[in-house]
Amino acid sequence: MEEYIQVFTTTEKEEDAKKIAKTIVEERLAACVQILGPITSTYWWEESIETSKEWLLFIKSKKSMYEELEKAIKSIHPYQVPEIIAVPVTAGSKDYLEWIKKELG
Repeated sequence: MEEYIQVFTTTEKEEDAKKIAKTIVEERLAACVQILGPITSTYWWEESIETSKEWLLFIKSKKSMYEELEKAIKSIHPYQVPEIIAVPVTAGSKDYLEWIKKELG
């Protein structure tokens, strides 16, 4: 059985989020990318607490494609250390999961 994942990354600018989404969908590394934002993130960076507005990407893919997907995101992501986190999809609509499989080729 195919293992599906949802990958998360954030960007400072909406246009960067759109560029990442378009690139990874065109390359068939993601079947779908949803962009949500702006959101507010609070985090440690270089020994101080930062708060910033960001755009959150929800990326639908397969576990077997994760390494290639991460590499593609890093190649165009403007952050020095981008958040790239994958979580397993433990259940989902059979039809939707089949659609993901079909779109990723």
